[in-house]
Amino acid sequence: MTAQLSDNTGMLLIISGPSGVGKTTITRAVEAQIPGSVFSVSVTTRPKTAADQEGVDYLFVDDERFDRMVEQDELLEHANVFGKKYGTPSAWVDEQLEKGRMVILEIDVQGAEQVKAKRPGAFAIFIEPPSEDVLLERLRARKREDEATIQRRFAEAKREIERARMGGVYDAFLVNLDLDQAIAGAAKLVGQARAALAAKS
Repeated sequence: MTAQLSDNTGMLLIISGPSGVGKTTITRAVEAQIPGSVFSVSVTTRPKTAADQEGVDYLFVDDERFDRMVEQDELLEHANVFGKKYGTPSAWVDEQLEKGRMVILEIDVQGAEQVKAKRPGAFAIFIEPPSEDVLLERLRARKREDEATIQRRFAEAKREIERARMGGVYDAFLVNLDLDQAIAGAAKLVGQARAALAAKS
């Protein structure tokens, strides 16, 4: 049903979740299923790699430009991650919303709190693992990092889940036990939120 939704109701969608929970896969699937949806492109000070496409993966700026954007309130949210700065440009987001598009932000809990403070009408979903043990298994299964790094990510993930549950920012919590079911569940939640938004407008 969701895939047929093509009304011109602009909506801001936030999807969050800890590392290893599958949020990027779910986010991209939701984007593909829902017409008129666009993935927000963050601005960052991290160096551009050979695999990065300017304006597709990120908008690359230097520290001075980024700090100026913060000072001039040009970012919906921003964060410092391992010494590099990331943020969501508000002008681009508002431009897409005015065109009736659904803008998807894949951001952490801190970012979601900032966005909700500025755009309380945004719809926010938090993706959870079935259990802490499963999350730890998934982090190890990626085989990207050593055990010390995995344990650090695991500790951070537990803190993020707790903050999400306590913060009152998220409209829905979705457990990723089975990826296909989680994608279907996310699409259903988004479809319901868009229908409710359309009914109000």
